[in-house]
Amino acid sequence: MLTASAGCSTGESPSVEPAFSLAPPVALASPAAVNSGEPFVHAASDGTVLISWLEPADSAHALRFARLTGTQWSEPRTIASSSTFFVNWADFPSIVELADGRLAAHWLARSGPGTYAYDVWIAFSDDDGVTWSEPVRPHDDGTQTEHGFVSLFETAGAPAAVWLDGRNYADHDGMPASNEMTLRFTTFDADGRPVNGSRIDARVCDCCQTAVAVAASGPILAYRDRSADEIRDISISRLVGGAWTDPVTVHDDEWQINACPVNGPGIDADGNSVAVAWFTAAQDTARVRVAFSDDSGATFHDAIRIDLGNPVGRVDVIMLDGSRALVAWLERTGGTAEVLARTVSTDGTLGDPLSIGGSSAERASGFPRMARAGSRIVFAWTVPGTEAAIRVSAIRLLADE
Repeated sequence: MLTASAGCSTGESPSVEPAFSLAPPVALASPAAVNSGEPFVHAASDGTVLISWLEPADSAHALRFARLTGTQWSEPRTIASSSTFFVNWADFPSIVELADGRLAAHWLARSGPGTYAYDVWIAFSDDDGVTWSEPVRPHDDGTQTEHGFVSLFETAGAPAAVWLDGRNYADHDGMPASNEMTLRFTTFDADGRPVNGSRIDARVCDCCQTAVAVAASGPILAYRDRSADEIRDISISRLVGGAWTDPVTVHDDEWQINACPVNGPGIDADGNSVAVAWFTAAQDTARVRVAFSDDSGATFHDAIRIDLGNPVGRVDVIMLDGSRALVAWLERTGGTAEVLARTVSTDGTLGDPLSIGGSSAERASGFPRMARAGSRIVFAWTVPGTEAAIRVSAIRLLADE
């Protein structure tokens, strides 16, 4: 592990001091229909925010999106719709804007009768989502196994994706099943076809989200790894010179668990500054932690604990500047849970926790997401129930006092 000493050497919470002021959250109307879920948010280059979600559509599901300008949503548009969609609280679709203005989106569809037999599908739009290209799969193994937990991004001017790939859970290429999840990568050519596919890691945690940020040196991938003796800590790999570096553990939590916790990391970058946030329950103590890097992810400083003592996890993180980040997560409060956010600095200083909104610790509550557009940060999350709803809220960053 590449770790340098900085901040709180114990990895536990330092005393709370004001750092970066956050205005109280303001609730926004949601563009999603009743019983929608699995939201994802992305900040576009023009200051607007894209949100995608899944909603029921007759006997099928539809992947839809809308664009937030100020406090007004565009009319929702459908990216894809099918009765074969794989709809899951933890493995959710996404939408991103590319540097040339095109949109890229991914979703999941069943490939066979098995519970977790499903494929990744990716499509592109050059008219702001009015029409979409014929979807393609980034993988070509043809096995009826799990393919998901996708991160879409861009590298060297080309769209790219990483995903968890379960092809080794089936007999494949003359080899017997090894029951080990792999982590894979591909870019896409100008026609939207996958090219230059490769394997990043041969053994990773089975169903934790991946996350990618683009730092000054290039893309950095964060994910939950899996050692031979079932240590499932967070690793990163950097795309350098067209190849992924060997995985490096961000912090040695030593969380040994013989099952997937379904609780992936978040990552964001601002130039050479990188923040990784994650959940761990090592030593039977649930924590949400953050670690910073000031060299584009080559090394990381000591972990800083930011939760209030009873976290569910399901984190997201945004770099606010070169030395401060905002972390969002779910925290149990009594018999329910809240979406919380707080700032954390590289020196370990924590801002006051801010309640973004009520949710639930149930699986159906999914993963709160956030995206920054200028001084505003937009949050989206699911409130489960008989009439499940996607909630949207925004906060503004205020200058230090």
